[in-house]
Amino acid sequence: MFKLAIIQDSSFMDKGQLMILPATKDERIWAARLLSATEPWITLGIGFEKSLRTCSDEELLLYVAHYDATPCGVIIIDPRGVAGSPYIKSIAVQESFRNMGIGAALIDFAENFFKSTSRYIFLCVSSFNTKARSLYKKLGYVETGELKDYIIDGASELLMSKRLS
Repeated sequence: MFKLAIIQDSSFMDKGQLMILPATKDERIWAARLLSATEPWITLGIGFEKSLRTCSDEELLLYVAHYDATPCGVIIIDPRGVAGSPYIKSIAVQESFRNMGIGAALIDFAENFFKSTSRYIFLCVSSFNTKARSLYKKLGYVETGELKDYIIDGASELLMSKRLS
């Protein structure tokens, strides 16, 4: 399965293009480094080795956003996810590329990837990750459930969903 999203001259980029492509083997290692060096994974204690196991799992779909051929973001999707609906397992954008719309573009990519085969898509967000929660709500996701103290004590993982069709 190969999908490609190209966004040219969009509002978040002056010039160039954003391409979202399946991750190469080297990009899977890059993605594990990105995840393990980024919040919320730092606070959750999810280091490089665990991130690499996730990024190497061939049952998960891993796509990398490239801005002018430079890897800048990653999305990991479990196609079977929650009750058979796709689940966005992880999403991260390299710090120098944040607040440019790349995270929203990755989520839009995932939604479009599954909208012809799935009614819903799910994701979890840490209760302390207020910026991500705000983005997901802006994109139409609603809180569906709460898993208290799920990964670390004192923080919840909030299950969010969006109807695709």
